[in-house]
Amino acid sequence: MSKARPRSVARWLVAVAVLIVAMVAVGGITRLTESGLSITQWKPISGIVPPLTEAQWQAEFANYKRIPEYQQLNRGMTLAGFQAIFFWEYLHRLLGRVIGLAFAVPLLWFAWRRWVPAGYGWRLGALLALGGFQGAVGWWMVASGLSVRTDVSHLRLAAHLVTALVILSGIVWTAADLFALARNPLSHPSRLTPLSVAALTLLGLQITWGAFTAGLDAGYAFSSWPLMGDAWFPAGTPMLAPGWANAVDNPIVVQFIHRWLAFAAAAGLVWLGARTARAGAPRIAFAVIALTGLQISLGIATLLSGVEIVVAVAHQVNAALLLIAAVSAAHVVGSNRPDTTR
Repeated sequence: MSKARPRSVARWLVAVAVLIVAMVAVGGITRLTESGLSITQWKPISGIVPPLTEAQWQAEFANYKRIPEYQQLNRGMTLAGFQAIFFWEYLHRLLGRVIGLAFAVPLLWFAWRRWVPAGYGWRLGALLALGGFQGAVGWWMVASGLSVRTDVSHLRLAAHLVTALVILSGIVWTAADLFALARNPLSHPSRLTPLSVAALTLLGLQITWGAFTAGLDAGYAFSSWPLMGDAWFPAGTPMLAPGWANAVDNPIVVQFIHRWLAFAAAAGLVWLGARTARAGAPRIAFAVIALTGLQISLGIATLLSGVEIVVAVAHQVNAALLLIAAVSAAHVVGSNRPDTTR
């Protein structure tokens, strides 16, 4: 008899997904408090221990004083002020290490006990490798702000966030497959349908432009809704050359795209929700549609509040929750159950 325990493995993956959502929240706070460049070195092992003595704190502060962010924006910052921003970046990195251990150690245990069902080992191994890659992407992002620039590259910030959410999506999908296998040992992994691909692609693009908006501080460009100032698109907006660069590098254009791409993504998600309800999962369908409406509301509130930190972080966390709901819906629509609309 097989020793596989798909339900146990799936529950572990759900716990890791919760940690990743917490990581998204802390990452949002780190960005909004401009704390991300406070730790100027990448020490995967020794960096677990924070500064403990006055001398150690002064050494970390001295490192920070060498980078352009301090020299051009924060000159004169006190040690207490530095400690405040250091806290969020340290917590962000610490949580990343915790997630890595929370994934790697149980995976080794499950593999040793042969609890991983046949065909899932490679998928879990790939997710572990992506987690390691994510750590490297995080440092690559931070490194972009340590010389010349006073902040990190918004393109690298987007890559960092999107990689995290790809991992989250893979974990949620795999957990759903394993829960289905626990219910029915003859079930097969679900598949992506064209509808699901379209809806998830639109959501992924919207999240990417959200990251561009955060990285460029484009949310501060206009704090009105639905108009940008007194126009749908402000006249006289300085444009970049080549023209395509405006879509990713021009804060005003990026905010404009993020505003209105939201409704294309919402249409795709509502369509996916409707198909999910027809497939026999009304609760998941409701979650997708409700979280979509909440996400748009939080986006508008973020603008109107002048990017107030609590509202902005709620907007980012809800995006992760919406992604979880959308992936779950896509899994239902693509499952092999007889009552599923394909």
